[in-house]
Amino acid sequence: MAFKKIGPQVWINLLFILFCLSCIFPLFAILSVSFSNETDIIQNGYRLFPAMFDFSAYAYILYKPLQILNAFKVSIFVSFFGTLVSLLITAGIAYPLAREDFKLKNKLSFYVFFTMLFNGGLVPTYMLINNYLHLSNTIWVLILPYLAVPWFILILRSFMQKIPHSIIESCMMDGASEFRIFFQIILPLAKPGLATVALFMLLQYWNDWWLSLLYIEKESLVPLQFMLYRMMNNISFLTNSSNMMPPGMKNVVLPSESARMAMAIVAAGPMLLVFPFFQKYFVRGLTVGAVKG
Repeated sequence: MAFKKIGPQVWINLLFILFCLSCIFPLFAILSVSFSNETDIIQNGYRLFPAMFDFSAYAYILYKPLQILNAFKVSIFVSFFGTLVSLLITAGIAYPLAREDFKLKNKLSFYVFFTMLFNGGLVPTYMLINNYLHLSNTIWVLILPYLAVPWFILILRSFMQKIPHSIIESCMMDGASEFRIFFQIILPLAKPGLATVALFMLLQYWNDWWLSLLYIEKESLVPLQFMLYRMMNNISFLTNSSNMMPPGMKNVVLPSESARMAMAIVAAGPMLLVFPFFQKYFVRGLTVGAVKG
């Protein structure tokens, strides 16, 4: 009888342990390849444990540490400041769309949804940002284009629709203003949804390199992802044009695959440290958002 009660729980725990290991295994493999020798990777392929530790990939990436530190500063500022402002704007748009007594909520919701399907395109966007707003080569060009993402607005609207409208009505009867209701009632109650959307925003800002490719020329404003992207392109160019290299460097093996994995570790490391702080609210937010779309 005791085994029948404990048996299913053991199998469930074992299943989740295997699932966790399957999630950790790719990260461990990437870390192992980043410390592997490039020649060994070419001859023997990927290994779970490197045959010998080689730090040439990290030496190539960290060849100019001050440049990397500056790229980290830019990415950290853009990610956290952009997420904070974007979350406030997104919540401000999603809140009236979730109100039952707002007459234009259906029309404005359709307008938000319509911008997910159709947009102005790359050329008009580039002309607007570069020629009219004059945001090129400024830190704000990495923040402003993602301040109001329609998908995040619709997600947060779904969270706020779960808040009973009777709470808002009781606050209005007590004389609370709309701003007070929004900041002191709605935002605390929507904390799981805000944390979930904030994590998505943070990942979007942190992983973005496209905006810097289009609008950034100053080295002091280059974020981390774009710098790693340029390093990878340089390695690919030197590897593919080995015949054009000086005679003394033709036999040099550049850390292509190991550098690719080392860049993944450098880029993903900060987000792996941030995610545990969002985990509790992230799981609750996904559960609430799954009830009603």
